[in-house]
Amino acid sequence: MKILVLNSGSSSLKYQLIDAETEEVVAKGLAECIGMTQRSGQIIQETKSTGKIAFEAEMDCHDEAMDRVFALLTDPEMGVVKQVGEIAAVGHRVVHGGEKFVQPTLITDDCLEELEKMSELAPLHNPPNIDGIRACLRLMPGVPQIAVFDTAFHATIPDYAYMYALPYDYYTEFGVRRYGFHGTSHQYVAGLALEMLAKQGIAPEASRIVTCHLGNGCSMAAIRGGRVIDTSMGLTPAEGLVMGTRSGDLDPAILVYLARRLDASVSDIDRIINKESGLLGLSGLSSDMRDIEEAAANGNARAELALEVFCYRIRKYVGAYAAAMGGLDAIVFTAGIGENSPVIRERVCRDLGFLGVQLDEAKNETERGRAVDLAKESSRVRVLLVPTNEERMIARETMRVIAAAEVPSPCAEVVKIEPASAAR
Repeated sequence: MKILVLNSGSSSLKYQLIDAETEEVVAKGLAECIGMTQRSGQIIQETKSTGKIAFEAEMDCHDEAMDRVFALLTDPEMGVVKQVGEIAAVGHRVVHGGEKFVQPTLITDDCLEELEKMSELAPLHNPPNIDGIRACLRLMPGVPQIAVFDTAFHATIPDYAYMYALPYDYYTEFGVRRYGFHGTSHQYVAGLALEMLAKQGIAPEASRIVTCHLGNGCSMAAIRGGRVIDTSMGLTPAEGLVMGTRSGDLDPAILVYLARRLDASVSDIDRIINKESGLLGLSGLSSDMRDIEEAAANGNARAELALEVFCYRIRKYVGAYAAAMGGLDAIVFTAGIGENSPVIRERVCRDLGFLGVQLDEAKNETERGRAVDLAKESSRVRVLLVPTNEERMIARETMRVIAAAEVPSPCAEVVKIEPASAAR
């Protein structure tokens, strides 16, 4: 049996087909530039048997993109899926579950109706997530569809940590509170981190760890005894750390000030804080950390400033979360920057000696691509590099829901779609 993991973005559709028993990736792919007029749509798929293929494909909406992907997966020449019965379930990444969806959920008509309402909290993310769900329901009747929420792992945050000091009615009427995101990533790396700490005599129920998901989007979580007690992102993914193009924390009155000075609309302000700020806004060069590091190494002052601001914000959160948990056992680095930038890891850890953090510089420079402890043996706090795998986590959560719900096996009938080979 296989699990199809689907991540529908605003103009893309990422997918992986994962063996439910071995967790091996059977196929993975991407449909990009969906509904974009300025660029041609493209589908890329990679399997062990056929290698990587890529071809242009017109896709005006996610429905059409899913048709193309499904045709490719069921193409006899590909040999990936012979019948829908091989797919045990589809696990969908859904960004926002609000307070209603705090666990992975079997999708029903009632569930879809509630997800539609939740789109007000994530207007850029939830609608395409829902489009992917509806397409799969149409193409694979009888195959269980499971929603796995970015916000769910953070559902254990206490009210004093998730409430904002705004009129209380805004919470009860509009759902304004901290939710947090990147939950599947934090959950996956935290699980591996707790296993690593257990081997060093730190029991999971007594553990205090800070997970740092550092990529184009960045977030941190304080996890005590395996449960999240705080996280850096808030009602939306714009709060918290400095990110590729997002501002992260700022004085909210700045937005009022800028709106007046620039005669800016709500949409203008939204664009500024989400697409023109962060590393891009500080450096004036790029939102990509690799570009920032290279420019800083060549003496670019604004790139150096961007690096310092980025790492300073992370250190502040580490200190705050250590205080919130009453101590610290490990810092966990993951995602694109966290896994691949020894410069960032070193700068973050540099001034944390007072907490007992001692980074092994040789390990930090050389280790890549595996879960490993980068701290010196004498360090009181472990520094863990743990590659994330959100798709694997979604597949696991999907199987857990199926097992718990005793969902019947999917039907073996394939919906007929134009062969992908013809589309190429």
